[in-house]
Amino acid sequence: MGDKQQFDYLVIGSGIAGLFFALKAAKNGKVAIITKKNQSESNTNYAQGGIAAVMDVHDTFEGHIMDTLIAGDGLCNEKAVEMMVKDAPECINELIGIGVDFTKENNGELALGREGGHHANRVVHAKDLTGREIERALIAAVKKEPNISIFENHLAIDLIMEKDEKTNEDKCFGAYVFDRKEEVEKAFLAKVVLLCAGGTGRIYLHTTNPDIATGDGIAMAYRAGAKLANLEFVQFHPTTLFHPDGHSFLISEALRGFGGVLKLKNGQEFMPCYHEMGSLAPRDIVARAIETELKITGDECVYLDVTHLDAEKVKEEFPTIYNQCLSLGIDITKQMIPVVPAAHYMCGGVVTDLNAQTTIQGLYACGETACTGVHGANRLASNSLLEALVFAKRAVLDSAKNLDAIKIPKDDIYDQPHGTRGNGLTVSYEKERLIIQKAMSGYVGISRNNAGLAKAMTIIEELIDKIETLYFYSPLDANLIELRNMATVAYLVISAAAARKESRGLHYNTDFPNKINYAPIK
Repeated sequence: MGDKQQFDYLVIGSGIAGLFFALKAAKNGKVAIITKKNQSESNTNYAQGGIAAVMDVHDTFEGHIMDTLIAGDGLCNEKAVEMMVKDAPECINELIGIGVDFTKENNGELALGREGGHHANRVVHAKDLTGREIERALIAAVKKEPNISIFENHLAIDLIMEKDEKTNEDKCFGAYVFDRKEEVEKAFLAKVVLLCAGGTGRIYLHTTNPDIATGDGIAMAYRAGAKLANLEFVQFHPTTLFHPDGHSFLISEALRGFGGVLKLKNGQEFMPCYHEMGSLAPRDIVARAIETELKITGDECVYLDVTHLDAEKVKEEFPTIYNQCLSLGIDITKQMIPVVPAAHYMCGGVVTDLNAQTTIQGLYACGETACTGVHGANRLASNSLLEALVFAKRAVLDSAKNLDAIKIPKDDIYDQPHGTRGNGLTVSYEKERLIIQKAMSGYVGISRNNAGLAKAMTIIEELIDKIETLYFYSPLDANLIELRNMATVAYLVISAAAARKESRGLHYNTDFPNKINYAPIK
């Protein structure tokens, strides 16, 4: 075991939730942020679209709430949705105060875009790189805060659990962490732990997520005994660039909100056959429609057409998408963009209450790692960054109530019992990763069936046995830690999908095509 370090707050992850939480928590005590790679690598950094918020006098909270509930297909927690929507304007203004430069109209008012599932223009954005702009401003603010320490290239392995001296209940007091550069294991002890380690996209072959999205937070929480929910609801973004030299580049939904239309190779529009909102239908409907059309036509992709729109305005509003496509020989003002769906967002995760508190004392969860009840069976576009902000803020307020009274137990309990650790050698485990990704993409994708889920489970269970042996008896490195988490999350997604005997939202099982009717969550 390497160093032992102690803080008031431990933040696992450096996306929008972790950074926003850290800034606020630093007013109350010492904060450590641990992040797998560099401080700006996160799903937040790749978010193009924006943040949904009612900022227009012609829009209403009721409209945003209703759009969210409709997209969530009956599984949203209505209290969580209402709270998030009503807290949104204040969070936007706080970001502006921190220094986020959102796109504005000529009159100085915020420019508001529209994305799929929204019936009003309410997406606050910074051109088509909103996530990167927010991350930039938050990191700049974090660096100025003396109470915050950032530990780059540190990968959380497992949560440190111990009985609380007063309540005798299991409580989280930190995490075991692998220092990728020093190749030593450390214990980060804390009174409060925020789990915001991102999503799970890398368990699939094709994803919009960065390489770090291996489900670490969900896997650690599961091993610690936290309650999980809704892991069957994996959102596939309908429009990612289809190109042999392109790396699943996201074509933002905002482009459809701007007027882009989905078409087949022959130029025929197809979405009106599937939904009254056409190309602006909720993501689950668009993704399944595209999958259906590809099966019918045998084509490799469909197309997003913006050639009928003002070319200069397209370039101005979507410079990143325009330049990325142009670098691959596609001028989107003159040519249709070839697109296919790819794994994008995990709507389920670690269950929390309205204050982001999990079922484990001292452990909070935010962002894509969490299941707050906001997204239900399908996330409404641009609600993810908003959810991260609102629940991070509430987590700080809730955790501060008893911070001074929390006592970390004696540190002689923190000897990590697991096998050998780093020895300077790096193993890629690429073969094992591909087994997971092929099983998930082949059998647990946009459409599923019972036989496919059973095949996927057999494959993953056999692999888990092998990985656990490697984990306990091989020198530990970052790739092995991630592989273990990927296999765990794949197992959990398959289990959740097999348990749901209906089709709802993002989960479509051809053996159970109908919904089960029950009362909404209040």
